[in-house]
Amino acid sequence: MIKIRETSAVKVGSKNFSDTLFRKTLAVSAILVCTLLLAIFLSLTISSFPTIKELGLSFMYNKDWNPVKDHYGALPFLLGTLLTSFLSLIIAIPFTIAVGLFLGEYFKKGIISEIVKTVMELFASIPSVIYGFWGLFVFVPIMRSFETMIGVVPLGLGIMTSSLILSIMILPYGVSLVRQVILMVPSHLKEAAYSLGATRYEVIRYVILPYASSGIFAGILLSLGRALGETMVVTMLIGNSHLIPSNIFGAGNSMASVIANEFSEASGTLYTSALIEMGLFLFIVTMVINIIGQRVIKKFAV
Repeated sequence: MIKIRETSAVKVGSKNFSDTLFRKTLAVSAILVCTLLLAIFLSLTISSFPTIKELGLSFMYNKDWNPVKDHYGALPFLLGTLLTSFLSLIIAIPFTIAVGLFLGEYFKKGIISEIVKTVMELFASIPSVIYGFWGLFVFVPIMRSFETMIGVVPLGLGIMTSSLILSIMILPYGVSLVRQVILMVPSHLKEAAYSLGATRYEVIRYVILPYASSGIFAGILLSLGRALGETMVVTMLIGNSHLIPSNIFGAGNSMASVIANEFSEASGTLYTSALIEMGLFLFIVTMVINIIGQRVIKKFAV
């Protein structure tokens, strides 16, 4: 009897030790991730301090970018980033909601649902450089023909071209979240609407979309965060002009693309610091957007 009790005590003690070790490992991992994020923020802030001290807020609204004369203004790149991100988001939103409804309401299960979900996953897994090559060799000639038809200078490359390809890239992220929040709509609400004689369209419009609106908004925010940080596709398709674009078909530049193009050849403390400050700004904006999106999703789930 004593041996049985001792064996049970050993097993319980071993189990408690394993649980304690597992919890501590998780805690250390979480602390390391937070420390890494803080280290990235501090390193970017310290490295961009020369520009912050020298130029202050004028760095964000000055439109002159001339490293030879040590003139640094991020306004053209800020506008290019905002234009490409929000244009791609506007293009992607109708398709995001439509595909999300298709998967979350019409075809929740079955072979059609599996095919569409697989296609969305493939879109998310394709490297951005492949999208860039496809845009250069297939989409740019189409855009040149379209720009010729509407009387715009047929560059092919530009804000609109990069936004269209970027909208395809961010589509899977929004679709995934929209589908999840639509599946979370309580079935008794839909059944009550159907029992009152509502059609499928009326249930979607007056029950599903209002209930899932906060989750859909969160998905749109997270897609925006993805669009803001995209580098390769924008670098290959935006035209890489340091001037403020005259229209959405004109060439421009984004913060991510100018960093990718010029950082390796940057010489001088101020030049390097200016590029790092743009990276710091992108880091802060993307982090804030993701935090807001996660909070909205958490509130919706509760």
